[in-house]
Amino acid sequence: MLLRPVRDTEADAETVRRLATATFTASDAVKGDGPLSEPGPEQSAARREKARQLVRADPGGSWLAMDAAGEPVGAAQSLIREGTWGLALLVVLPDAQGKGVGTALLERTLRYGSACLRGLICSSRHPMAARSYRRAGFELHPMMRLDGIVDPARLADPDGPAVEGSAAHRDLMDSVDRRVRGGAHGVDHAYLLRHCRLFVADDLAGSGYCYLDADGRVELLAATSRRLATRLLITALLSLPDGTRATVPHLTGEQQWALDVGLAAGLRLTTSGYLGLRGMRPPAPYIPSGAFL
Repeated sequence: MLLRPVRDTEADAETVRRLATATFTASDAVKGDGPLSEPGPEQSAARREKARQLVRADPGGSWLAMDAAGEPVGAAQSLIREGTWGLALLVVLPDAQGKGVGTALLERTLRYGSACLRGLICSSRHPMAARSYRRAGFELHPMMRLDGIVDPARLADPDGPAVEGSAAHRDLMDSVDRRVRGGAHGVDHAYLLRHCRLFVADDLAGSGYCYLDADGRVELLAATSRRLATRLLITALLSLPDGTRATVPHLTGEQQWALDVGLAAGLRLTTSGYLGLRGMRPPAPYIPSGAFL
């Protein structure tokens, strides 16, 4: 097995995308989940763009694993933001699992972030993933997920304004990140602003923001108080067209405010994996991004 850096090319980005799709499809089958829908052209392009964004920002954090025949069998991408390391992706094809590929990829990304004080991982509930991250020294906090069709009649109106955001709010968002999770997302906002709607709240009670993608999924939410986080989540859910499916992922036990909103809106609650943390307590009020943590 050989590890090589992921290059900032469409070919390597497509390789990462294909490896991730194949791995997650097989993982869902093991867990008994339903099959993933085949991504359309726009979704595939966005995933390639995400892979390239991570390579550009963190060229030392993205790696491919190649087998003896030179074929890619695994990929890992990680990032560093102001002393906070995050594992954006770790995938290994089913036939290559149990042969040390995932361990080698994880070790290489951990080496990249070895100088960081804090670390985050959004892990699936696959038993091999949980075992690997625990062995690497991460505390595992069970996560939950809300999904379903929002019933607007069951939601109270937001307690104040949350406006449509833009790149002009990057300094505000980075300030919130530093307070809530110890490090700003910085360059990640460029990708998120291109692919998500942004809602921002900023008043005497504090500040916060929420990204909502085109599929009704809360991609990232951070706020300086539960009150503002609640306002932002309600605003995001109420912005969805009637009949649109909503998803609020990566919720730890510290995000009870989000459970209250989602359950009031008629969403279904399920368990969904683990938030791995090292050198920090679970950020709150906070809903991490799977890729940008």
